Amino acid sequence: MATQETGHAQGAAPATPPAAGRAAYLMCPPDFYAIDYVINPWMEGNVGRTCPEAATGQWRRLYDRIRGEGGEVELLRPVPGRPDLVFTANAGLALGGKALAAHFRHRERQAEEPIYKEWFEGRGFEVVELPRGIYFEGAGDALPDRGADLLWLGYGIRTVLDACVYVAEEFDIEVVPLRLVDPRFYHLDTCLAPLAGGRMLYYPAAFDERSRRLIETRVSADRRLAVGELDALHFACNCVEIGSTLILHDCSEALERRLAEWDYAVARITLSEFLLAGGSARCLCLRLNEGRAPRAAAPRTEYARRTVSFQGHLLDSGLLAEVLDLITRGGGTFETLEFRPGPRHEDPSYLRLAIGAPTAGALDQLLAHLMQQGGRLDEGERQPAQLAVVEQDGVAPEDFYSTTIYPTDVCVGGGWVRVSGQRMDGVIVVDEGGGDSAATARVVLMRDLRRGQKVVVGVEGLRVHATTEAREERGEFRFMASAVSSERRVEQAVEAIAWEMRQIRRRGGRIVWVPGPVVVHTGGIPYLCELARRGYVQAVLAGNALAVHDIELALYGTSLGVDLRRGVALHGGHRHHLKAINAIRRCGGIAAAVGQGMLGGGLMYELVRHRIPFSLAGSIRDDGPLPETRMNLIDAQAEYARLLEGAEMIMMLSTMLHSIGVGNMTPAGVKMVCVDINPAVATKLADRGSFESRPVVTDVGLFLNLLARKIESLEAESRQGE
Repeated sequence: MATQETGHAQGAAPATPPAAGRAAYLMCPPDFYAIDYVINPWMEGNVGRTCPEAATGQWRRLYDRIRGEGGEVELLRPVPGRPDLVFTANAGLALGGKALAAHFRHRERQAEEPIYKEWFEGRGFEVVELPRGIYFEGAGDALPDRGADLLWLGYGIRTVLDACVYVAEEFDIEVVPLRLVDPRFYHLDTCLAPLAGGRMLYYPAAFDERSRRLIETRVSADRRLAVGELDALHFACNCVEIGSTLILHDCSEALERRLAEWDYAVARITLSEFLLAGGSARCLCLRLNEGRAPRAAAPRTEYARRTVSFQGHLLDSGLLAEVLDLITRGGGTFETLEFRPGPRHEDPSYLRLAIGAPTAGALDQLLAHLMQQGGRLDEGERQPAQLAVVEQDGVAPEDFYSTTIYPTDVCVGGGWVRVSGQRMDGVIVVDEGGGDSAATARVVLMRDLRRGQKVVVGVEGLRVHATTEAREERGEFRFMASAVSSERRVEQAVEAIAWEMRQIRRRGGRIVWVPGPVVVHTGGIPYLCELARRGYVQAVLAGNALAVHDIELALYGTSLGVDLRRGVALHGGHRHHLKAINAIRRCGGIAAAVGQGMLGGGLMYELVRHRIPFSLAGSIRDDGPLPETRMNLIDAQAEYARLLEGAEMIMMLSTMLHSIGVGNMTPAGVKMVCVDINPAVATKLADRGSFESRPVVTDVGLFLNLLARKIESLEAESRQGE
């Protein structure tokens, strides 16, 4: 397909960038398009499978449709041996007559860089380039918002986080970094589309938790539209917006109806040949004259950077790899400023890194983890510890520092003060002293905080002494590192239990539940909530942990810091259970949190909402605890016994100690179901005289899922028979 047939030849373009007005795009005919290598998951298995004739036809129809909708198209001359040159969105970021040229991560595409740069220069753009090593893949990862003067920047797979500083400076624009975590959506334009008026089309699962929350904070619910996985895989977000038309490869009818509510018409252009390489409509064209919203008084970027050093046996202990992996998995970036390996096995090594993170808060969390690995903030950057005053008894200030088991020093008054009473999951209270009294620092549990005390927040002015030997044995913050599940069939047991529960429900009987925190970890909470709403829960007896992790899940989407949707531990997530406790204590309790609208989901929310009684019994290991938790175990036992009165069935879910305690309080004749992945739990319960317990050895999340579905089926059959 000749270039001249579809628009101006490269050399014929005027020497000034296109002015604002009609949307102007750069495209490149697919004369040499093919899949000759693999640099993303879409290319796997597709090398040599493209059809040149089909690709040309599909590209031409996209070109014609853009022009038919009133868009202007300029052409880049294709070059033999550069098959991905057709994806012009990656050429760079063109904004306000300036072009920030791309620097590709993969060697296969780096040869495209001078071609794009030459075109920008010939077209009259002021071309700027990033330093080598700062990967930036153009408008594929840099998308201007169309309702505010800001730019969304995707990083983590192709573009690096450090690029946001350069983008912000070159274009004098606020940059909001979003971390991509699904390799199928390797560029931001594959999973997010800013639309006119500040609206947005996006696929939430392509981003990490922080980025999802950032999108939800910056874009109001009525202006953002989350697409499902099928639409995302059809590259519905990789669309070209011209006026009220969205040009895309394909989308579901449901999404099309939602877009119609925004007054958009969907124009489908089959681009299957380009999907083989992981690209679609937006990938194939670069907007050359993006408009800008009125300037807002906002920081250019929240990106933050600090210098950290490590010294010790970094290589033979594996600590070096662990540190670097921690940074990258935590959404950060690093630059090695200095590295001096020990010349012999017994000699220590020295490493100095510049650590970057998308926000100052994210950097603080990352630095806290690195300090637990023995990292030290550079002495030249040492500042006094940041202190915040406790305003409410038992409630820590926001961004409180959560202590570890390791000895810790605090910088107060220009000197280091050793923290006394060191323990995990506490806060550091500082007395700055004065006169003849020296400054002191001590670990205090959150519940023991008193108004007026000063608590360390952030990580400034802290020094953690984490020795190599301690790190090797600690296992710290590795909750649920090796999950166990059962694949045994449980359908027969579920059918019998569900039938019995249905009978009890019909006659107005009582079913008491004794769930452990494993119910949260295994994803069983939604099903237990469903059973509560259906009337199959008359009381819940549990510990502080069940309620805390249920609330953590409702507030942060995690359980013990693990993102249950993706099954991965979030860096900094270990603090979520403490933050959940802190939030509930600030409200005055669980019921108060529900009443104030702070807690809007989860088991505890459903219990309060449906006035289902519950009792939380404390233990010596509880954090916080929550205000409703009874720390006097005698009182807790009495409350348990009261709620067990009249129970016909007790459902015990993966909590050995509470199950045994309840079993000891329960008279003969009450049906008990003990669900646990460990058969020894049911045996121990029976050994204590609870012979009427029925063991179900399986994963509790699977059990609750099957049980809820069976109850739903029985109710549906009952309605049909009436």
